Amino acid sequence: MKNYLKFFGVLFLVVSAFSFVACSDDDDPVDNDIFVGRYNGAVSYASEDETKSADNGHVQVVKVGDKYNFAFSDGIPNITGVEIEKDENIGIMIGSTETHYIRINANELKILYLKDGATWTANCTR
Repeated sequence: MKNYLKFFGVLFLVVSAFSFVACSDDDDPVDNDIFVGRYNGAVSYASEDETKSADNGHVQVVKVGDKYNFAFSDGIPNITGVEIEKDENIGIMIGSTETHYIRINANELKILYLKDGATWTANCTR
């Protein structure tokens, strides 16, 4: 019985934490160390093996500190651990194995992300 109470206690804390960090539609991720928001619009993914796209897709954005995770809808693989400097709305990186342009603010998310021969795009609003 004690294990059940512990489990439900932990579950309650997790649900409460997610409720607390969920942000309103006018919150800018740059202004928060913790941010959770959903952007709706066109998303796509292309690699040598597959191509996926949706005009009515979405991207769930989770930010902790300076690192962003982008969870795409429609079976598109996620992008995780992207670092964007605090107080900036644009992340640009050009390197040997990946290139990306990410622009995010309270109202829109634009992504062009290339890594290991795959390409992700998003043109979304909130």
